[in-house]
Amino acid sequence: MATITRENISLLNDKLTITLAKQDYLTDFEQSLKKYAKNANIPGFRKGMVPAGLVKKMYGQGVFSEEVLRKVENELNKYMQDEQLDIFAQPLPLMERTPQLDMNQPGDYQFEFEIGLKPKLELKPEDLKVTRYVVTVSDEMIQEELENLQRRNGERSETETITGKDDVLQVTFIQVDEAGNEVENGVKKDTSLLVTDFTDTLQQQLIGSNQQNAPTLTLEAAFSEKHLAAICSELGMQESQKNQPLRMQINKITHITLAPLNEEFFEKAYPGKEIKTEAELREAIRETIAGHFAQQAKNQVFDQIYHTLVEHTPMEFPENFLKRWLQQGGEKPKTAEEAEKEYPSFANQLKWTLISNQVIQDNKIEVTPDDIRDFAKMQLFSYMGGQLDMMGENKQWVEDYANRMLQDKKFVEDSYHRISTDKMFHWLEGKVNANEEPITREAFAEKLHHHSH
Repeated sequence: MATITRENISLLNDKLTITLAKQDYLTDFEQSLKKYAKNANIPGFRKGMVPAGLVKKMYGQGVFSEEVLRKVENELNKYMQDEQLDIFAQPLPLMERTPQLDMNQPGDYQFEFEIGLKPKLELKPEDLKVTRYVVTVSDEMIQEELENLQRRNGERSETETITGKDDVLQVTFIQVDEAGNEVENGVKKDTSLLVTDFTDTLQQQLIGSNQQNAPTLTLEAAFSEKHLAAICSELGMQESQKNQPLRMQINKITHITLAPLNEEFFEKAYPGKEIKTEAELREAIRETIAGHFAQQAKNQVFDQIYHTLVEHTPMEFPENFLKRWLQQGGEKPKTAEEAEKEYPSFANQLKWTLISNQVIQDNKIEVTPDDIRDFAKMQLFSYMGGQLDMMGENKQWVEDYANRMLQDKKFVEDSYHRISTDKMFHWLEGKVNANEEPITREAFAEKLHHHSH
């Protein structure tokens, strides 16, 4: 009868030794060989009439090795299940101690495996302290959004000359050297900008200009701090490149006449809200802005929870085992140096996986088919730009879309992960100690810029 012994060799790292006696596998080997002989197709012999000796000579060693290793695998899995071992990945065989298998000399064999055991975690989310930032919605922010809505719904006309701050410019930014010559393989990118996106100084210079005007500028001089990061991202430039000279070629000028503040505009801006006055419109805008920042603040709380749990949850790992697993466990083997370099990032990811799995399991956080169906509908809703209500009462095609997506294995797997993660964060958010703190839009933007994962 097969026996298994377990020996601790380092922190959360055990060795399992499986000993097979001849009688543990020999009968199965002989039966498999007979079965193989019945089905073997060998030229010169009718099926099922191949001499046993020939089958054994040709295929015996392969069948023998297969049966021994199958027995080892079965015994190993049974032992881990019986002992309820919570391990990382799969057991790693100690290859240098793997016995040579010989069907002509069957005997006792020993196989050795290393296992890495998962650490026990003690999570107390109620002890976590986080800050929930409440962005102050200023009158200036409301005015900016009101003007954006007026532009969006205003009348447009193409013009040859920049006439005011509400004009839209289609431009090409071209990286140039100090002499004004285009830099080979430098930045060359088309984009659209409002005149108000530029600094006050540059706005005054641009008004009255035409398409023949192509000023040379730097991003730092041309844009306020509020717009600088966005334009750098748009052009594919680092903020460290904000002082590089660029030529701004003006390709098209569109003048926008702001939509008048009347009930027709109110309905376009907030359909179905029945807004009648500018004061009511401003209050609706305030609520929209507050809701936008509240969602961002919630996501930022999630981010704080993530970092706090990963950085402050005591956790030990079987480091040597995991580094060996990094070398041998993937599709492509890695060197010891590659595994060493990859390990810190891998361990960090592993921490979060263990924490999130425990929160989900301990609190029975589940994802139902209805959750995935609703997720599919919301995804479609976002694809349509939030315009599903304009499709009338017949929404059967939405149901049909959701049902089709439920048959897509990859979509279901991805959705399951996203939904379970979202539910987990909402559960944690309800448990942590959150202190509300007022903050300006600019200061909050800095928080988002410097504290993300």
